[in-house]
Amino acid sequence: MSEAEVLTRIEGSVGRITLNRPKALHALNLGMCEIMTAALLAWRDDGQVTSVLIDHAGERGFCAGGDIRMIAESGATDAVEARAFFHAEYRLNHLMFEYPKPITVIVDGIVMGGGVGISEPADVRIATERTTYAMPETGIGLFPDVGGGWFLPRLPGETGTWLALTGARLKAADTVALGIHTHFVASEGVEALKAELLAQGADAVAGHATEAGPAPLAPYRDAVDRLFAFDTVEAIFAALEADGSDWALAQLATLKTKSPQSLKVTLRQLKAGRAMTDFAEVMAMEYRLGGRVVRTHDFQEGVRAVIVDKDNAPKWSPATLEGVTEAHLDALFAPLPADEEWAPLD
Repeated sequence: MSEAEVLTRIEGSVGRITLNRPKALHALNLGMCEIMTAALLAWRDDGQVTSVLIDHAGERGFCAGGDIRMIAESGATDAVEARAFFHAEYRLNHLMFEYPKPITVIVDGIVMGGGVGISEPADVRIATERTTYAMPETGIGLFPDVGGGWFLPRLPGETGTWLALTGARLKAADTVALGIHTHFVASEGVEALKAELLAQGADAVAGHATEAGPAPLAPYRDAVDRLFAFDTVEAIFAALEADGSDWALAQLATLKTKSPQSLKVTLRQLKAGRAMTDFAEVMAMEYRLGGRVVRTHDFQEGVRAVIVDKDNAPKWSPATLEGVTEAHLDALFAPLPADEEWAPLD
């Protein structure tokens, strides 16, 4: 038997979860979500466990997302397997969000997509100089799920909108400045931090955290808030073009490579999520979207271009923003039959 893809155990008073699929950058699959969920449920009412630590094996990254190939293959048929994965993954995200004991996550390396979903709900989120954060879904015809509709619009100003639409990658100085991560610890100090966390619990972090350095995004924060504060993607495009600065035009060029359908889905998702008051409501919205979007041309084409053939030349359909109608978006966001809707664990 191969070693488990997720290791769970109790060390002292800490429930410890270690992602253990390093060759796949710990990309999540259904089994991994189920193992993590079972452990968290078992520890929730276990008096021995006072806090939870989530980390990862190896040095390449925390979690690069979900098992996109499986999702695409499923979406090419009936999407049953993809929906089962989303159902379990979103229940895990919600369980973490509502968890009654403090959770600490160490994101030492790449954290994208599904990795964001299992780190953002944690109380303490530790980045290192190796951390690279992104929600790059619009580049593969998807949208920033796993709670993106909750977390992104609650970042300062319009930084969440900018991150979601462009798929921009941030290092720790920016993620800590924006509150995506709560602390910075140099990677050379991570093992010592883990030892203290296991001995003392989450309170040990403060003694290891240091300054992450100047945030590269800081000079552009005003521009982000001004140019991404519109109700339509077309208006954002127009504002960036009218601004004409090198930075604005670079953002526009990036956006023009993304799926028009994904851009419009994502902006509506974030606008809706910003108004919601219950995390479970956001997850239900994203579950409706997920099961439908993975069956669309753009997701299948995005995975082909970026992940399978790697030609990075997707042919989106519709090819323009104008081609993505409100009726099409309404259908993607529409409620499911009552017996098919997502619901959190009891």
